[in-house]
Amino acid sequence: MKVLVTGVKGQLGFDCVNELTKRGHEAVGVDIEEMDITDAASVNRVVTETAPDAVIHCAAWTAVDAAEDEDNCEKVRLVNAVGTENIAKVCKELDCKMLYLSTDYVFNGQGTAPWKPDCRDYKPLSVYGETKLAGELAVSETLEKYYIVRIAWVFGKNGKNFIKTMLSLGKSHDTIKVVSDQIGTPTYTYDLAKLLVDMIETDKYGYYHATNEGGYISWYDFTTEIFRQASAMGRPEYSADRLHVIPVTTEEYGASKAKRPFNSRLDKSKLTENGFTLLPTWQDALQRYLKEIEF
Repeated sequence: MKVLVTGVKGQLGFDCVNELTKRGHEAVGVDIEEMDITDAASVNRVVTETAPDAVIHCAAWTAVDAAEDEDNCEKVRLVNAVGTENIAKVCKELDCKMLYLSTDYVFNGQGTAPWKPDCRDYKPLSVYGETKLAGELAVSETLEKYYIVRIAWVFGKNGKNFIKTMLSLGKSHDTIKVVSDQIGTPTYTYDLAKLLVDMIETDKYGYYHATNEGGYISWYDFTTEIFRQASAMGRPEYSADRLHVIPVTTEEYGASKAKRPFNSRLDKSKLTENGFTLLPTWQDALQRYLKEIEF
């Protein structure tokens, strides 16, 4: 199978190309230098010339707070909504599959019940959420052969993420305040990439939710486990004796430009129902990840 992967310089795109190659598929990774997704002509030319059997669309504007800046709103819309629509249109012309990565930010983040993949109660709280939802709708209204996969709390080897930020802060601080009332589950791109390739090898189209297993946690819980595992790997600067993590509410932490969802719990039962292998636990993923990176 020939697969075009957008956003190859990002955490997930990078891992998708590696996973496809491992399985003997022909992976063509592109980023803005090769294909500007906001330019319909560029998308049409590159996708048509590549003639893929499937497109895994990882490219996105993911800087959630920066998306709220007035100067950026239109750029975010162009990338997340228009760019996705451009790709969907060419996929329709070529009759190829499309897998679109979305987010729990399409919902309002209230309550405690896990969001179901086929829930249509969309109420995004931010520009990022609104534009990712517009991307979802562009895919579902244009194509029949599509997968929309919502993910949350993503970390990978390539690029910035929460774990790297916490490890950096832990070196220079002895006390860190972390939000404890936003609940979800982390997603390791290395594990997710395997699932995404599993998906495009089938015709089991539709909406899915995918994060690592291991239960629902807060950012505070995640941080304490990051430091616990780092300390256990022989890094005393991250030990509980030296480094104190203090749980705070979102309100106590202070306002960010974009509203964050309190409830990022995602129901993943549809993966099992369709015969897909669930991702390993986030604790196991974190352990493997810490061994992969330099910190």
